[in-house]
Amino acid sequence: MERLRGILHRRLHLHRTTTLFDPGEIRTQSGGPFMVYSPFARAGRARGAPPLPLPAPTHIAGAPLPRGDTLESWNLLPTKPDWAGRFRETWIPGEAEARRRLARIVADVVPRYDATRNLPARPGTSMLSPYLHWGEISSGDVWRAVEAAGAGRGSEVFLNEVLWREFSKHLLWHNADLPERELRPEFRNMPWRTDPRTLKAWQRGRTGVPIVDAGMRQLWAIGWVHNRVRMIVASYLVKHLMIAWQEGEAWFWDTLVDADLASNSASWQWVAGSGADAAPFFRIFNPVLQGKKFDPDGAYVRRWVPELAALPDAFVHAPWDAPAPPGAYPKPLIDLSAGRARALDAFRSLPRAAT
Repeated sequence: MERLRGILHRRLHLHRTTTLFDPGEIRTQSGGPFMVYSPFARAGRARGAPPLPLPAPTHIAGAPLPRGDTLESWNLLPTKPDWAGRFRETWIPGEAEARRRLARIVADVVPRYDATRNLPARPGTSMLSPYLHWGEISSGDVWRAVEAAGAGRGSEVFLNEVLWREFSKHLLWHNADLPERELRPEFRNMPWRTDPRTLKAWQRGRTGVPIVDAGMRQLWAIGWVHNRVRMIVASYLVKHLMIAWQEGEAWFWDTLVDADLASNSASWQWVAGSGADAAPFFRIFNPVLQGKKFDPDGAYVRRWVPELAALPDAFVHAPWDAPAPPGAYPKPLIDLSAGRARALDAFRSLPRAAT
């Protein structure tokens, strides 16, 4: 009883670990939460580098595991089928790997990050998001390492992405229903389509649009998608297919190794036009043009959509225009022009359309 009394009288001390700033700390001059990224980022930068973390504890008390109870004995890893095979080729969990990657990124990625971050066939992004999400490295660690390295424009753009992650946390802190409910109320009346067959085709990378299918197959294979391609596949689902952003958010939540509630929901709402500082709904990515711009030689598509590997560069992003389209590759779910027109009609039907 005395031992229980001692446990009940212990104090809980909260420490900021996963964010640069304490939740709710950054506010507008009127005391409210920021709803636009740029002024939030300026306010964050004005605070300077985040403070150093507390030293790691030398011992963490916990309940002893039964003797002989090993992690392998829990049989947590998939076997039949082993759908995680490529996960092991891509990810090495743990703090040591996170710090090794950060050192490499500061040296090799950050200096040219502004020029390469939108090219999915090149190693131009950090791929640190899983390590940040699982607490194997902190955003403060990343911030201090990148800032100390300098690297000019690349460093500035990289830190802007760290601040976007922070902004997403800020939005979720002030809007607990961000993962389910549109921030902009007019979008709660959007006439979304319910189409399980089409949704499944998108999930499996069988839409007939190469850059979209490459992204969705990359997601399934390694639990991660390149940042530019995330925007493309999300825009295609929400706007060309007119399927609610919540369906896409739920699929990403189930399949991403970096599935962060704040970043996932804030980014999907951004694409859908319903969130804070959102892209206008009428900004509809043309996935063919996006593919040609950011994957000009088709290297990314060919890697993840092998049915198109033999196509010339001129047709790899629009195989339906090829003299002999690959028979194993599906035809597009919808004509892109027709899908765009349908999305704009739905947007105009809203009682109070956003501008």
